[in-house]
Amino acid sequence: MRILFLTFYFEPDLCAGSFRNTSLFKELIQHLKKEDIIDVITTQPNRYDSFKVKAKDKEKLEKGITINRIKIPEHGSGIVGQIKSFKQFYSKALELTKNNEYDLVYASSSRLFTAFLGAKIARKKKAKLYLDIRDIFRETITDLYKNKIINLGLNLFLKPVENYTFGRAKHINLVSRGFESYFKKYKNARYSFFTNGIDDIFLSIERKEKKHQEEKRMIVYGGNIGEGQGLDLIIPEIAEKLSKTHKFLIIGDGSAKHKLEEKLNCKKIKNVELLPPVSRNQLINYYQEADYLFLHLNKHKAFERVLPSKLFEYGTFNKPIIAGVDGYAKIFLEENMPNLILFEPTNSKELSYKMKSYSYQNIERVEFKKKFSRSEINKKMTESIILFGNE
Repeated sequence: MRILFLTFYFEPDLCAGSFRNTSLFKELIQHLKKEDIIDVITTQPNRYDSFKVKAKDKEKLEKGITINRIKIPEHGSGIVGQIKSFKQFYSKALELTKNNEYDLVYASSSRLFTAFLGAKIARKKKAKLYLDIRDIFRETITDLYKNKIINLGLNLFLKPVENYTFGRAKHINLVSRGFESYFKKYKNARYSFFTNGIDDIFLSIERKEKKHQEEKRMIVYGGNIGEGQGLDLIIPEIAEKLSKTHKFLIIGDGSAKHKLEEKLNCKKIKNVELLPPVSRNQLINYYQEADYLFLHLNKHKAFERVLPSKLFEYGTFNKPIIAGVDGYAKIFLEENMPNLILFEPTNSKELSYKMKSYSYQNIERVEFKKKFSRSEINKKMTESIILFGNE
């Protein structure tokens, strides 16, 4: 069997898509037969302009296993830059696959177009298509843009792309059960629900409790700072309300970071520190030093379906988790995550009240770590991919 493995993000890039697909790829190659071939097509690390790391353009791991990394233009997370970047990825991927035949195309996609590319190649090569969907791009993008004319234009363009892509797939994995109702109309596919999971690096670390409690408790967020997270809508307000008792450390980068910085400066907030993206090992050290771990999703209808991958990292630590989420993420947390401070997204008044009334404690989430081990999820997903390819 010859497999094409498409993902826009792959190691050594820093993001959920990279962590998910790199670990799945490593599990998948353990189950290949000697005659099987797998081609990975991805990009050079590009998730954050402020985190630069170089990888080989072409890497042959062993016979039949090749990783191709396409260099794309810097995009700064802006929509125009992302379009240019994907055009480069799209054209180079078609070029790289032109003379190859495939039995199975696996494509992991959060922004629809990697899935669309997978559908195009699968049709051209008469290959089976297995999609791993990490976000509902059309719903998210139209929810973020409130201008009716822009929304109409986006829907006119994206709907046929979406119908073509999902209509072509015979197997679709959804990382969140919250996506299920959206995909009911695509009846040709078999569905699975392999979520994001906890990487071994988080399961194997030695948990350290803070020896000395500082005057102010530390709240840490690590990850993307974009419109989807809406940190500018909550951090300045809650930091101001908790200025005497808590301090915040925000680690990351993204398209909305400037909004957060502007609001913090405007309010003259002194108890928030911003740091650029760091390696996972460094991030773990910051999590160890935290008193609380923080997560927030912007108040949009589309985000009521998602299940942030960040929760799986946070859940391995014994710290209380502060989560401003709604919809499926809220249900998931209530069912699976003890020691939780839940609040309505953007509602700093509610969060302030809950923080002041919370009795601090550290609790190990034993069942959560057992249930959502990435390696166990990858084993089941790999079995699903191979069975599908051999049908």
